[in-house]
Amino acid sequence: MAHDDHPGSAKVSATSSEGDQAGSDAGQILAEHDEERPGRQLSGPVAIAITALCALVSVFVLWTVFLPLAKGTQYYLTIFLAVVLPLTFLCYRSGFRLSVGRLNRRSEVPAASGDRDNPAALDWVLAVLSLLVALYPLLAYDSFLERRQIPTTLDLVAGLVLLVLILEATRRTTGWWLPAICLGFFAYAYYGAYLPIDWSLAHVGFNIDEIVPQLFMGTSGFYGTPLSVAATYIVLFTIYGAVLDMSGAGRFFIDLSFAAFSGRRGKGGSGTAPGRTVTLAGFLLGTVSGSGTATAVSLGTVSWPILRRAGYPREQGGGILAAAGIGAILSPPTLGAAAFIIAELLRTSYLTVLIYAIIPTILYYVGIILAIEIDARKHDAKAVEISTASPWRLLGRFGYHFLSLFLIVAFMAADIPPFKAVVYATILQFGFSFLDRTHAMTPRRLLEALATGTRSVLPVTAVCAAAGVIVAVVTLTGLGLNLAAIIVDGAQVVGDHPTLVLLLTALFAAVAVAVIGLAVPVTASFIIASVIITPALLELGVTRPEAYMFVFYYAVLSEVSPPTALAAVASAAITGGNPVRTMWASWKYALPAFLVPFAFVLSDNGSNLLSQGPLLGVVWATLVSVLAVAALAAATGGWIVGPARAYERILAFGAALLLLYLEPLTIGVGGALLGVAVAVHLIRRRLASPVPDPQGGM
Repeated sequence: MAHDDHPGSAKVSATSSEGDQAGSDAGQILAEHDEERPGRQLSGPVAIAITALCALVSVFVLWTVFLPLAKGTQYYLTIFLAVVLPLTFLCYRSGFRLSVGRLNRRSEVPAASGDRDNPAALDWVLAVLSLLVALYPLLAYDSFLERRQIPTTLDLVAGLVLLVLILEATRRTTGWWLPAICLGFFAYAYYGAYLPIDWSLAHVGFNIDEIVPQLFMGTSGFYGTPLSVAATYIVLFTIYGAVLDMSGAGRFFIDLSFAAFSGRRGKGGSGTAPGRTVTLAGFLLGTVSGSGTATAVSLGTVSWPILRRAGYPREQGGGILAAAGIGAILSPPTLGAAAFIIAELLRTSYLTVLIYAIIPTILYYVGIILAIEIDARKHDAKAVEISTASPWRLLGRFGYHFLSLFLIVAFMAADIPPFKAVVYATILQFGFSFLDRTHAMTPRRLLEALATGTRSVLPVTAVCAAAGVIVAVVTLTGLGLNLAAIIVDGAQVVGDHPTLVLLLTALFAAVAVAVIGLAVPVTASFIIASVIITPALLELGVTRPEAYMFVFYYAVLSEVSPPTALAAVASAAITGGNPVRTMWASWKYALPAFLVPFAFVLSDNGSNLLSQGPLLGVVWATLVSVLAVAALAAATGGWIVGPARAYERILAFGAALLLLYLEPLTIGVGGALLGVAVAVHLIRRRLASPVPDPQGGM
């Protein structure tokens, strides 16, 4: 993002060349490390045609919000998949290469901007074939649905071809792992009868004419909840995000962040200001991008030169960028795509899910800010001279960019469905764009925004359609209940105390979600985990909101979890730091988000952190958790009032774990333990301090 032509834009002296150098490779870094980004750089008449088609899809989606199709949701989903799937083959390349830490598909970015990157003949063939096969059910739609129990040979062939095409589209957009997992589930449904009969996972086995209708002709396969969420919610938010960005909101958010923490004009403020600035900018910018990796890269190109001048090492700077990036998709008012699926699974409003996320978001950012404060002292970060406009001037001139975000929440609070609320907000933002002549939504810019909205949802749609395979197989075979029993039985091997069993089950679930997230995008890992892991938590008495939010947080955190941590790897590419050390730095900043979800499920009081309890309970649970997060920051950062010794850090870490259990006894013991850690630290420092000489010497 260029900021020079924005009134009041942040300008950093002596860093423009650094920023240009950091930004020059941002597109390539994003293409390599962001799991949900279009890969092709189209040109010529093909680019014009595909842009027009994508814009038409956005118009169709917006039109159906107010004039739904008469034949129902599944009919709409069939049309949506039929128009989106061909575009995926045209907008994504088919190449392969090995990516850091995982087998992943990423085609090379053209070496020069003039290189042609348009679809090849095979891509056009696959696009046409996918259009025909996906439209096949509409030839005689009512009859097609009635044949589910006795499908024709043509039905089975069409279903299998569509399965292959969806898996190929998923491979192009997110890599091999999710298609491989889907094929594994398909094989399990077919060969389950061949498993030893005494195995918990064995089942009667299903034939092709039983599996394919479940995928193709029902509501739990391709056209199930995941695709429904992508086609009715996520696509509308990607359109809104594109309009928000095209109207200048992204640039304003970064400018405001620099202005808010820069102190008076021309002064850098404290040494922690750059880190706080990046954190705030990441939170605001994430409302536009919706992707942790994209936010980290976009933010890094602008802010890394400032962090470097402040004295942050490359790895710590990259860690701040990655943690700030994923924080945006953990936080209201947008959250990540998986949050819409939570709302559907819980049969509740999206606003309710936003409320669930408020306190965990506060705890996450408290942890980041404390970690930044500690690192600034450890690395002796310096103030950086930044020339900015007054934040009040910026708010007065461009603060309208916040209004559409606030109105989404206000509309939902007024019982307006989220898919209508976001459309109203999009229309409002379109109107606001004319307040800034530079970013006025002219017909050309509007066309580009509509096209970008559709292109942004292509990888999510492919993932959601493919995830329908997993959901269908789990439904057909009862796999979720069987795996839940296995997980709980495994926890009971260690001991049969209910608290211990729940702790081990939650630990197994967290590790499983994190492992799944190493291979597939956030949305896919949440869907997989929600159907095969969540039942284990529910079996032990965890409520559905707590279980789904637990899984959601660990699915998102996979973006900063070693050994892959795409957001951290992308940030390291921006800063030039060591990728592995950057992963651990980002993990340190994000640690509260890794531990707080355990508080949801281990204690009955954990529901207070999701704002489900009485107001007094919510307040005291939040305050205790803030104290726990502070203890975590001290333990991981190695700093209390000054550098902390190992035993002081161990005491602080133990205190944090006890406080997060949120029971009176553990809170008391944890508070006492933290008090001991602080007291020992202060006494040690006082004893180590040189005693002043009364005569003025030392």
